[in-house]
Amino acid sequence: MENTDFDAELADWNQLRATTPFSDLLVGNGASLAVWKNFSYFSLFEESETTRNKPLSQTELAVFKSLGTTNFEPILSALKTAMRVNAALTISSSSPRNRYFAIKEALIHAVRSVHIPWRLVEQKSLLQISQELSQYRNVFSTNYDLLCYWAVMQAPEKFNDLFGDDATFDPNQSFANTTRMLYLHGGLHLVKNLDGSVRKLLSSESTLLGSFAINALDDVPIFISEDTSANKVKMIRHTDYLGYCNAQLASPKDALCVFGHALGKQDAHIVEAIKRANIKTIAFSIARRSDGFIQQQKRYFSSLFAGQDVTLKFYDAKTHPLGDPALSVSIKGLNTPLPSPKQSGSKP
Repeated sequence: MENTDFDAELADWNQLRATTPFSDLLVGNGASLAVWKNFSYFSLFEESETTRNKPLSQTELAVFKSLGTTNFEPILSALKTAMRVNAALTISSSSPRNRYFAIKEALIHAVRSVHIPWRLVEQKSLLQISQELSQYRNVFSTNYDLLCYWAVMQAPEKFNDLFGDDATFDPNQSFANTTRMLYLHGGLHLVKNLDGSVRKLLSSESTLLGSFAINALDDVPIFISEDTSANKVKMIRHTDYLGYCNAQLASPKDALCVFGHALGKQDAHIVEAIKRANIKTIAFSIARRSDGFIQQQKRYFSSLFAGQDVTLKFYDAKTHPLGDPALSVSIKGLNTPLPSPKQSGSKP
């Protein structure tokens, strides 16, 4: 189909919502960009190569190349395994430990170079985001950043993130009249324990980003920031929390609102999960850049679900509460340098 097969009209979200009850929401990077433009970086792995503070060296890059991935979780997990094996075999080698600390420190600096600092986040914006998220039965997010988590903390009684009082993942938790928050690709607030289980970092909103910046052996961050869809699926299958969340996306549902998600080829597994859900209606946000862009986006999303018995709708991203231009934070105030990451254990 040519672009001319689609018009350049976009619905107003409020009018669309009034006619169709959307029980589920899928949030992509566009929601983060609406608040902080620095989330527009292409690759966190590339950021870690070029960060001004202790970037990845050729030795660390060789570890990534050997495992064929640009994601950090499998690399850090493999290095921890190597340390345990060396200890069991009484092999005296500090290399895996040194590489672990060096790679995680590069990751910490890369994250902090692109992530909005807590001191620049406006509470009214978090309240607006929180209010919108709470309108859905399930919120699925592929974003690793802390914006959704910070928003949930504004009214925690309205949400269920499936983590118990001991901060460990518990899929059996059920709370009436709450919105389930499901992080499909993990997040900065989630870490993997030695036994492979997932727990949530217990910190206040203002200290959570700092908690991530503690370079400790015990905490392997659980988030997928990039890589191919096939490699993402491998990570998802090896983590009970991620597997559960993605299975929930594939469960039957009536109407899904998609905001700020491109559904590119690197997220083919997300598209497949949506198809398995047998959704009757899907609404996609589109930025009103030009008629040609709108037509191209409509054609692309329609091609993803060709042959599916589903109604597709398209709405102006700025009419959705998550795309409100008032949420945008200027980066001009980011002049004060951030403190260096803290490290737990011996320095590499």
